Amino acid sequence: MSFLEYRIKTAPTGLRKVLHLNWPLVLLITAVSSVGFLMLYSISGGRIEVWAEPQMKRFGVGMALMFIVAFTPIWFWRNMSVLAYLVSLALLLVVEFFGRVGMGAQRWIELGPLVLQPSEMMKFTLVMMLAAYYDWLDPKKVSRPLWVLLPVVLTVVPTILVLMQPNLGTSIMLLLAGAAVMFCAGVSFWYFAGVAGLAGSAIFGVFYFRGTPWQFLHDYQYRRIDTFLDPTADPLGAGYNIIQAQIALGSGGWAGKGFMQGTQSRLNFLPEKHTDFIFTTLAEEFGFVGAFSLLALYAGIIAFCVISALQNRDRYSQLLILGVAANLFFYIAVNLSMVMGMAPVVGVPLPLLSYGGSAMLVLLVGFGLVQSAHVHRPR
Repeated sequence: MSFLEYRIKTAPTGLRKVLHLNWPLVLLITAVSSVGFLMLYSISGGRIEVWAEPQMKRFGVGMALMFIVAFTPIWFWRNMSVLAYLVSLALLLVVEFFGRVGMGAQRWIELGPLVLQPSEMMKFTLVMMLAAYYDWLDPKKVSRPLWVLLPVVLTVVPTILVLMQPNLGTSIMLLLAGAAVMFCAGVSFWYFAGVAGLAGSAIFGVFYFRGTPWQFLHDYQYRRIDTFLDPTADPLGAGYNIIQAQIALGSGGWAGKGFMQGTQSRLNFLPEKHTDFIFTTLAEEFGFVGAFSLLALYAGIIAFCVISALQNRDRYSQLLILGVAANLFFYIAVNLSMVMGMAPVVGVPLPLLSYGGSAMLVLLVGFGLVQSAHVHRPR
């Protein structure tokens, strides 16, 4: 036994938990968030109080929550999974009847000075619920139809509630997160193949029933699809956002125009430059090098999560970590596809970079669950 291993094994319980934290993961999360602070400072024209300072305050609160969740035993979160899911589901129902309306959607609840978006909570409480379900279920029953039906219902019900807000981006994220946990739990591939076939039929229905009383989506969501298919058809209207984003991405070149020198963002050509399209500002100012470096940081976060899951012998912890990692991956993939014109604009923020309170706090709590599973894993 080395001296360091001896000191860890003989350290007090509280100190031992600190030493067992996945510190590379903490550093990577801090690095990505710091890039976000710089981008928000640049976008606001060098005024820290506009977006960067509030975001830094949220990050500080979120990190405190992350450590609190990390130092709480994982069995506690295992036992709280059902309650957390039900609370999130209840809050989605509250949003449906009493939620605050903004930008044409009803997605938020006002709790005094706090504005909460329950759909963000559901992304992770759904993962907790499904991980607890498969931890309880006999592995031999995982692919039996009756036992596949319940997690499908657990996923579809909140997805429908979120879609009614309407919030297409988050509803897609919920479906992907639920499918990821089910896949990692060992559900047969043929179920996913069947769902893919149904999805193809649904896509056909989306276009076939457009303009009828039975159309599947809202008119603004159809316009987003039209914009995705041909943004140049309406360059000053619906296609404006994507066209300007692509101009910003391309103008950055190899090394970018320099910090706070991005003309597209500084001259307000970029839409939602501090939220959904913040990656385009980064690419314009720091070019391919900066964009690739950010993706490398994200890849590092996902890699450390996957390694932690593989090292863990507790089934609930494994599925929980992989579910959080999948959530992060889908966040990144959908946002980048959206801003590059490879997918319709569905309003998914870039994690840890985009300005926003609920997304930042909930994501850091999700990383707290990853840390709790890592700290309290069987050794």
